[in-house]
Amino acid sequence: MDMRVAATPNLQRSEPPILYVGTPVVLISTCNEDGSPNLAPMSSAFFLGWRGVLGLDRSSKTVANMLRTNQCVLNLPSVAEADAVDRIALTTGTEVLPPHKVSRGYRFEKSKFETAGLTPIASETVDPPRARECPIQMEAVVEHAYNMSDNDPAFRGRRIMFEVRIQRVFVHASILADGEENRIDPDKWRPLIMSFQKLYGLADQQVHGSRLSQIPEALYKHADIERSRQPVA
Repeated sequence: MDMRVAATPNLQRSEPPILYVGTPVVLISTCNEDGSPNLAPMSSAFFLGWRGVLGLDRSSKTVANMLRTNQCVLNLPSVAEADAVDRIALTTGTEVLPPHKVSRGYRFEKSKFETAGLTPIASETVDPPRARECPIQMEAVVEHAYNMSDNDPAFRGRRIMFEVRIQRVFVHASILADGEENRIDPDKWRPLIMSFQKLYGLADQQVHGSRLSQIPEALYKHADIERSRQPVA
């Protein structure tokens, strides 16, 4: 091991309060107790096959809805929907705000779709609606929920992680690879990215070739895709 790294002038120890180094923005739609839709932006998300992992503030209305119904829709906005995302960035569907949200400037908002300027459309397999304007929309069910930070008294009960299984994927034709209905072209898809609380887009082209891109996407096909074709109970 080269211990000289510790003395490199351009590296220094740092303690950033957050580590949102760059992840896709997701608009999660859920259903409230009265059947009305809720819509919430988040970016602590990643995907593996047809599974998604979502990290959320447990005080949010989205969490309450997901725990109650086990359903949601993950709407992925492009850079074109950045303004819509920002309109609801400091809103919550919870009527009584917890102190930490009050201190950060959040406010209660019942009609999230209207506030964002987005259009709810019916889903096929779940009750929450999809957001028509988002180029990628994924209907999902909750497979597992995990408490986070249970060993930290300061955050115990404040964070939760969901594993969701995708049941339907809807993609705007403009971002599909030419002549293919089951492959998204990364040169056409411009996801909205959250990096340290600011919104960004991707570069217009690859910054470097990728050996991974030589692997046919079909080799990653998972049993969840076949499962998604079965009638929903």
